[in-house]
Amino acid sequence: MDETRLIELARAVLETEAEAVRRLTDRLDDAFVGACRRMLECRGRVVVTGMGKSGHVGNKIAATLASTGTPAFFVHPGEASHGDLGMIVPGDVVLALSNSGETAELLTILPVLKRRGVALIAMTGRPGSSLAREADFHLDAGVDGEACPLGLAPTASTTAALALGDALAVSLLESRGFTREDFAFSHPGGALGRRLLLHVADVMHTGSRIPRVVASAPIKDALVEISRKGLGMTAVVDEHDRLAGIYTDGDLRRTLDHNVDVHDTPIGEVMTRGARTTRPDRLAAEALHVMETHKINGLLVTDEADRLVGALNMHDLLRAGVV
Repeated sequence: MDETRLIELARAVLETEAEAVRRLTDRLDDAFVGACRRMLECRGRVVVTGMGKSGHVGNKIAATLASTGTPAFFVHPGEASHGDLGMIVPGDVVLALSNSGETAELLTILPVLKRRGVALIAMTGRPGSSLAREADFHLDAGVDGEACPLGLAPTASTTAALALGDALAVSLLESRGFTREDFAFSHPGGALGRRLLLHVADVMHTGSRIPRVVASAPIKDALVEISRKGLGMTAVVDEHDRLAGIYTDGDLRRTLDHNVDVHDTPIGEVMTRGARTTRPDRLAAEALHVMETHKINGLLVTDEADRLVGALNMHDLLRAGVV
């Protein structure tokens, strides 16, 4: 098989699956609205179930729901008949996936779900199927054909079901007023969580670790402080610890170019005034934005009275996973 034919086959698959997803938009109706409302009203959990490839899709849908504000988990329908039905309680909502709508393992547990008064949302490819008829709400995920040239392997049908599950999750997310901060609390170990949850106070250097000298100190004292604290800068403060300026490695190079006496010249005469600062309660991601915007490697942290309370540099943000 030549390269051109491989590309043609791949393009045909993608076009078939894209069309399957596009056609779902024409089938969104009152059943979708009803399913969303029932899931929003749910005081328990959304229990997603399905066999085979539908089960794999269901697992992903459950994970997406759970991470976007809708408590959800996946139950294998085969295991449900052997004890796991105990995980489903009155007040839950069951989202059952089956392309045929005739999956035996799902139909077996329907009487128990009905007896417990559990709401059933079915997602199938056949509106006239047994599962669709028994459901409180049926979501039509049917496709004209699979992308598989044999018409056998679940391809377009699983893509359609996955997309419809995402449509449910995002619609619920919006309806709940779910925010980026809410998402971060569900993902504290991920990069997004670190970006949204970490504040400057969580990563800044404090106390004796802050590089600082008074404005009257000679330049050589500032150089010692820069070297000792390892942030590539030092704050310059007045007698009340209010920020007067900043002195950096770059300032040192400019100082040496002008043949300034580092032993006798006060740091206040060569420091940079109007230093970029941030507050300890600001997000670390905001501090990163300031550094990137102004092409600087460090920031001093001050309180409302402009007193020095911390310092941080790009390496601190890298170690914290904010960058």
